[in-house]
This record gives sequence, structure tokens and C-alpha cells, in this order.
Amino acid sequence: MDTDTHEIRWGEQKIDEPTRRVIDWLQNHFGGRVSEIWKQPRWRPVWFADLERDGEKLELCVRGQRTDTDFGFSLDHEMRFQQCLERAGIPVPRVHGWIDEPCAYVMDRIGGSNNFEGVDEAERDAVMDDYMEILARLHALPIEPFEQAGILRAEDASQSGAVGIRTYETAYRRSKRQPDPFLEFALGWLARNPLDSRGREGPIVWDSGQFHHKGGRIAALMDVEIGHVGDPLMDLATFRMRDTILGFGDFRRLYAHYEQVTGVPLDVYALKHHLLAMTLTDQLSYHATLADPPPEADFMTNMQWCSETNLFGIEMLADILGIELEPVEEIEAGGSPSSGHVAHSHLVTSLRGIQAGDSYTQHQIRIAFRLARHLQRCDEIGEAVEQANLDDLGGLLGHRPRTWQEGDAALEQFVFDDWGRHDPELVQLLHRRLQRYRMLMGPPGSAMVRHNPMQPFDG
Repeated sequence: MDTDTHEIRWGEQKIDEPTRRVIDWLQNHFGGRVSEIWKQPRWRPVWFADLERDGEKLELCVRGQRTDTDFGFSLDHEMRFQQCLERAGIPVPRVHGWIDEPCAYVMDRIGGSNNFEGVDEAERDAVMDDYMEILARLHALPIEPFEQAGILRAEDASQSGAVGIRTYETAYRRSKRQPDPFLEFALGWLARNPLDSRGREGPIVWDSGQFHHKGGRIAALMDVEIGHVGDPLMDLATFRMRDTILGFGDFRRLYAHYEQVTGVPLDVYALKHHLLAMTLTDQLSYHATLADPPPEADFMTNMQWCSETNLFGIEMLADILGIELEPVEEIEAGGSPSSGHVAHSHLVTSLRGIQAGDSYTQHQIRIAFRLARHLQRCDEIGEAVEQANLDDLGGLLGHRPRTWQEGDAALEQFVFDDWGRHDPELVQLLHRRLQRYRMLMGPPGSAMVRHNPMQPFDG
């Protein structure tokens, strides 16, 4: 159908070629007319569309391929996994089909809320009980339909908990751009301390805690892009991270409900091990993007995600090893400002005041504003952060590298050669480095530098 034959509401934005292709596919596939379409402002190409057909309105979501990272799970794999869940009766959006250009798949748009703002504790607990029961049903599904659909599965059930992180690591290895001492240390620890899943195996969403809810019940599970056949305990561990911003309630209560439904006691060490592995997936995904960002990358969101989840990782590893992390002194701006200080401040102020008129463009301005604040903070404390990191290395390596590039390379090589002999010292040192990295993202007190620790396993 010709998209110029009728008016389509698109806010103040010009309909670009990918959007035009999406409109054509929807109208040809459903036989109706797209009356409204808009792009998700954030993170990846996603379109929301209303299509009118025979007096009814279809509310649709078109989920596109990520453009700023390759983490080993394809969009086609995501769609096939979601279709398997749908056929098994798990509440997920219904899939309608695949678009070749732009690479995307079409599904129903689900109403409800994806957070608990304005929801009282009783309703939240009812939603979470429903969620735990859905996870229990999902984990008990037969594996054969998923395997027949080509869904990722370990060759041996004892490795069900590792096949996902190995997929991420493979993608990281082929795109690695620069030394990454923290990531290599954490991956090395996992390699030295493999977890036997003891035969636990079932379909999992892995990046758990993503759903829409309405009226005290789950409306649908969302964003199953890394779902595969793995260890069900992975789902019960990983949404502890998302809890820090959404607030799912007391995990002791949630775990007790799952145990009551399934009759299976949970292995706390396995939960911690799986959580540590999951904390690494942002850094594995965005290592290359942060080293060499493509034009469409949301650099500061990727940086903030990695900062927060890397801190989760080092905190989880310290918990496993019984290490009490030492406090890290905040680095304050001091000394005389650089010659670029006035320009940085003016840029931040200018970007903060721009009102674009539509959500997509406004979000792009927000990205630029956060990037400008990061550069301003680097101008204020970047040198002090680099010197503190190099001072730390002098004590560990026996010599002080001259530059941060030499320091990162030397520390990564130390991690490779050490193979676990100095784990306690490295945990403390890497924790200090990660805390200083956090300080660079924005001014003190800003949302970008805030760190929200996960609920401890001991309550």
C-alpha cells in the first residue's frame, strides 16, 4: 500500500525510510491502515503503531535489531523463543511476523504498567506472587519444543548455567578493542570456579523481572531477548539487579513462594554464582561500543549501565569470597579549572534548556546533555582519578605505570598471570577503580552517579 495516500500521525517528526517500510509491511500484512506510529526514544529501534481495520484498532509493537552491540543472541532467536512461550500458554505478546528491512518482528502492544509507581504493597506482592508462579510454570515446560525451534541449549545439562554467559563471552572476544582488567578478572574467577547445575534445566528468560502488570496480575512477560534453555535458578537470581530501581519486595518472601509452588529448595550459592555471571553481561555487551561508539549509540546510558552492574559484580564476588569492601573516598574537584571549564559549563547549561517538542528528539538532547556533564566532570576530576588508579597499581605491580593506558594493559596482564593468587587484593583494588569510574559520570548527587546496592542474600 502507498503510505502517501492517507495522513498518518507522526508528531513533529518526518517519516524516515525505515519507518515507511514498517508502515508498508503492517498495512500489507494486516490489510488495514496505520493511523499513528511513533518511535521509542531509547536504546534500540522500536516502533509503536495503531492500525485500523474493519472498525477495530490493533495496537502493535515493532521490535528492531540492536544497532550498537552484538551480544550473541539474534533478534530472530528472540522471536522464536517468544513464540515458543506463547504456544506453551505463558503470557507474552503475540507475535505476528518478521520484517526483513528494517530487521524487526511485529507483536501485540501490551497495556498495563512496567513499574510499581502508585501501587500499594499488597497489590505489588500479588503481582510478584503471580510472577513467581509464571516462572515456575515456565521452568517446568518441556524442553523439546524449544530445542526443535533452535533455541540455545547446553550440550550437557550440567552446563546449563554457563551456556548463556559463554555466548556473551564469545561475542566479546571477537569484538574486544582494549584491555578490560575487571572483566577479565571476573571471567577468570568464573572459569576457575565453575558451577555444576546438577541437572537443573528448563526454559528461562534470564534477564528476569521485565513484565507489564494490571489489576494485581501479570499482563505479559516482556523483553525475552536472551531467553534460552538454562538453569532455572538464573531467573531467580538476576532480577535482584532490576529490583534496585523497581522494588519487587523482600526476596526472602519471593523465594519462599517459589519454593512452595515448586516444592524445590533453592541453592543460595548457585543463586550468587548466577547473579555474578549476569552482572557481567552489560560490560560484555558494551565493551566495544564504549571503546568505539557508533553514531547511534547512547553512550552515557551504556556507561551508566556498565558502571552500576560492574559494581554489582564486584560486590557479589566480595560476598562470595567473604571480603568486606573498604570505603572509597569521593574525589572532589580541586585546583584551578582548565581553559575549557567555562565552555563545558556553558554547553551543559545550553543543552539543559533546550525543549524539542517531541519525545524522541528530546531524548537525543538528553543524551547529549549527559555526555556534556560527563566531559565536564572528566575536566574537573579526571586527572585525579587517573593518578589515584596509577598509585594503586604501583603497590600491586611493584612499579607505577606512566599512563592509564599502560596501567590498564599491565593490570590485565597481571590478572592473566596471577590466576587467583591475589583475589582479595584485586577485589579491593578493582572496587576502588569502579567507584572512581562512577564518579566521572556526572556531578555529585546526580542520578548518573547514584549507586543502589542490591538486597543482601542474608536479609
